[in-house]
Amino acid sequence: MTASHRTVLITGGSRGLGRNAALALAADGADIILTYRNQADAANEVVAAIEALGRRAAALPLDMADSNGFAAFAAAVQAQLQAWGETALQGLLNNAGEGLYASIADTTPAQFDHLVAVHLKGPFFLTQALLPLLADGGRILNVSSGLARFSLPGSSAYAMMKGGIEVFSRYLAKELGARGISANTLAPGAIETDFGGGHVRDDEKINAMVAGNTALGRAGKPDDIGPVVVALLSPQTRWINAQRVEASGGMFV
Repeated sequence: MTASHRTVLITGGSRGLGRNAALALAADGADIILTYRNQADAANEVVAAIEALGRRAAALPLDMADSNGFAAFAAAVQAQLQAWGETALQGLLNNAGEGLYASIADTTPAQFDHLVAVHLKGPFFLTQALLPLLADGGRILNVSSGLARFSLPGSSAYAMMKGGIEVFSRYLAKELGARGISANTLAPGAIETDFGGGHVRDDEKINAMVAGNTALGRAGKPDDIGPVVVALLSPQTRWINAQRVEASGGMFV
């Protein structure tokens, strides 16, 4: 397998870090299947941008909170692969998610349960459904957060989910090692996107706080993360396995 013959599935690829990762991987020679929940127009724009780079791309709808739909989604992925004359995925990026800013005192059971569905149950059972389509020697990358290492008030429930994802990556690595599949965690720091309502990007006080607590002196940008995704999904880094890689510019070091 060479870098020019890879197909990577990215959940949540219509915006933010998922979009940036899709474009970076395509520029590196990968074909992309990306998912979106309800932003079909944005997803199709990403597809068009990937095709403009000379790679193949497709956008498929997926609700990460509805694990009952994963078998049908896996069948749609298989059909797309077959349409391209391919039989397997070489990479899976579990990226889709959403934030929650609420104190422990104010977090509701409904909010907590929704985060579990999207950030824990969803990636677990989606990965399970896609394992038959993942090539031996393939790569899995799960997106966590710097918040699983450092603590900021109002992010407890979200950070707990990301802590669980980091454990999941290690178990994937252990259980899939016989197939030569590696699994790692990417933990971005605070990035200027629309995630969580765009707080880091749009709130000057939050942005300044992040910059003041980051060794490189600024908040992160999507272009800081895409190249890291490319590296961690590359065959050239296959010996990196069961690791948590934080890309935060040195937050709270």
